Amino acid sequence: MFKNFWGSQEPQPQSRPQEVPTDSWYPPSVISSSSSSRPTTPGSSTSGSFGISRPIDRPNSLSSVSPAEAAGIIAMLKDKSVDELRKLLSDKDAYQNLLYSLEPVKTQNRVRDELRNETLQLARENLEKEPRIMELRNQCRIIRTTELAAAQEKLHELERKKDETLKYYSPSSLIHRLQDAMSKTEEESEALHQQLLDREIDLSAFVQKYKKMRHTYHKRTLTHLAAKTSATS
Repeated sequence: MFKNFWGSQEPQPQSRPQEVPTDSWYPPSVISSSSSSRPTTPGSSTSGSFGISRPIDRPNSLSSVSPAEAAGIIAMLKDKSVDELRKLLSDKDAYQNLLYSLEPVKTQNRVRDELRNETLQLARENLEKEPRIMELRNQCRIIRTTELAAAQEKLHELERKKDETLKYYSPSSLIHRLQDAMSKTEEESEALHQQLLDREIDLSAFVQKYKKMRHTYHKRTLTHLAAKTSATS
């Protein structure tokens, strides 16, 4: 009896850890983090101190969480009781309430709402400007069909005149017209000489006119020769 009273106590039966439902709403990485953050007790392991098991086949949904954010989540979970943790794993509403209470999630939702409001505001402003845009589009269509057509026609006429002017004063055109003028002066000189032979003009008038024509002819001939030499060189 004394041995039983003073001696070593009989070992207490260990309680079997309760399995957590596999259909938990809580991310598996937080499960392992919360279990590892609890202090261990004698006779219990770190991974099963609260009877929480991590599903193996579930993807890690917090793989992109920064270390600072993960530390904040762990700090929030480490003071919760086992019942509260089990409720988070099985109760969707409790999990959602915890999720939306996290500061990163609040920041993300706030930024999302701001972007959505700005997008809606821009859409409203664009809708308000639509009548003005339609009016300007109609004006552009009228200008394109009336004023622009007249301006293009005038432009084409000016381009045609420009081409004619450039062609008229081109070197080849000038040489050709100079050649025609030489031939014309030569014909006029021959016609005046024939008038003298036919006694249709007196000698003094013939000499004055013929001298002037021949002077013009030789002047044009020299100019024509210089132009051809300059064009071929």
